[in-house]
Amino acid sequence: MGVSLSKKAESARPARATINYKAWLLDRGGDILLLVIIALMLLPIIFLVVGSFKSREEFAVGSNFFPSDWRFENYNEMWTRVKFGTYFSNSLIICGITTLVVTILASMSGYALARFRFPGAGGLSMAILGTQLVPGTLFLIPLYMTFLWMKNNLGIPLIGTNFGAIVLYVGFFLPISLWIQRSFFATIPIDLEEQAMVDGATRFQAFVYIVMPLAGPGVISTAIFVFLTAWDELLFAWVLNVQTIPVGIRQFTGVAGSQNRYELLSAASVVIILPVAAMFFLLQKRFIAGLTAGAVK
Repeated sequence: MGVSLSKKAESARPARATINYKAWLLDRGGDILLLVIIALMLLPIIFLVVGSFKSREEFAVGSNFFPSDWRFENYNEMWTRVKFGTYFSNSLIICGITTLVVTILASMSGYALARFRFPGAGGLSMAILGTQLVPGTLFLIPLYMTFLWMKNNLGIPLIGTNFGAIVLYVGFFLPISLWIQRSFFATIPIDLEEQAMVDGATRFQAFVYIVMPLAGPGVISTAIFVFLTAWDELLFAWVLNVQTIPVGIRQFTGVAGSQNRYELLSAASVVIILPVAAMFFLLQKRFIAGLTAGAVK
């Protein structure tokens, strides 16, 4: 009896070793595949950074990956040739104010839709979501004509100003941000607010001190989404003659003396990536928490 058991144990060991060995190979293969994918994703960024230090001729030839002479003065030339600082500051102002306004309005409106039941609440929510099914380019000409009419008849400067871009972006990003916030608020138990109101807090105090901290990851995820989308928007900014960063980058292929200055274009691209990358790395924990919120109930 004991001999048969020992033989069975010995015959089982190679099988377990084989299974573990296969699992180890699969894990290492997955790690290698992940590293290859990350390298492929980082390669264009590395090429962008390296290309920003090349000369115009060396960039055009493209014979060497690394520049023979690292030209740090490309950044200074990029900054002064088309007054890039103006475009950079305008984008910070427009995107910052847009993100703040949209986040505040979407938080309050999303909370109202998630907590209060009133006639037409479901239809209003679906109508808000339905606005995202219409391509933004269909609004281009009507929106421009509306802004032009308001400027000529009411004296409201909406074309060629930061104020006009803020109004435009708030209108564009508020519906989808409201819908996202509504989903986050719906996952927060209403018992927490009711308990706070039993203890003497008002509805607004419960919203500010109880609900908003719990919905922090969702609020930050929404804010990052709005900021990044507004930061990269080109079409409407170009048509409305607003001097934002995407418009400024386009100047490197259209301004006299700046045609085909791809090394300056690379330097400008590196500069505009830095604020976005810094914001993402500082808020990445909350951003990831916002993406996974509601996945586990």
